[in-house]
Amino acid sequence: MRVMSDAGSTVTDGRFISFGSTVHNESELRVCGDLRGKRVLELGLFGTVPNCVAMATQGARSIAIDPSGEAISRARVAASNSEVVVEFHEGDLADLGFLMNAVIDLAVCVHQIDFDTDIARLFRQVHRVLRPEAGLVFAVTHPMSAVFDNNDPTARRQYGSTTPTIGELTMALQRANFSIDVMHELTPLHQPRAVAPSTLVVRARKLGS
Repeated sequence: MRVMSDAGSTVTDGRFISFGSTVHNESELRVCGDLRGKRVLELGLFGTVPNCVAMATQGARSIAIDPSGEAISRARVAASNSEVVVEFHEGDLADLGFLMNAVIDLAVCVHQIDFDTDIARLFRQVHRVLRPEAGLVFAVTHPMSAVFDNNDPTARRQYGSTTPTIGELTMALQRANFSIDVMHELTPLHQPRAVAPSTLVVRARKLGS
């Protein structure tokens, strides 16, 4: 699984879960809920102060997995600086064998899913570790944004050629037994009239046991 190259360099302050430096964060979207006492999982480290650290500062018991040892080392420093404890694991995002079934209250995956991601496998594994009705919240580059260059209205790429389409994401979630209950199509804060949304944020809840 290839991780987004700028995921770890995006500047984040660690106060709230971030969905990207140019769009609203969790303080505005409120898709993750109260995290106090919850066991949470970040799939892929996002931001200079990763979301797993932000969740820990809000009282969550935070776990993170990332394929990069270097990213984990930086995240350990961020956690130490924030005076919180995060459990880190190095590996592919879908390699969740270290977790038992139905032990996670929330999974967060921000700008880690791209065209090369085996989303079917990832969603199946996340479904396994989530508690019943717990949420998977993920953010991806909006598939329509990937068609254009910046705010140029001329399509430069075919829809779905560089990132999963909304339909592909929706079908993969349904097949893994998730139900989508929130979907935000976010435009950059500095470009409110952008030709296409830049970021897609989805919350899907686990169905079944």
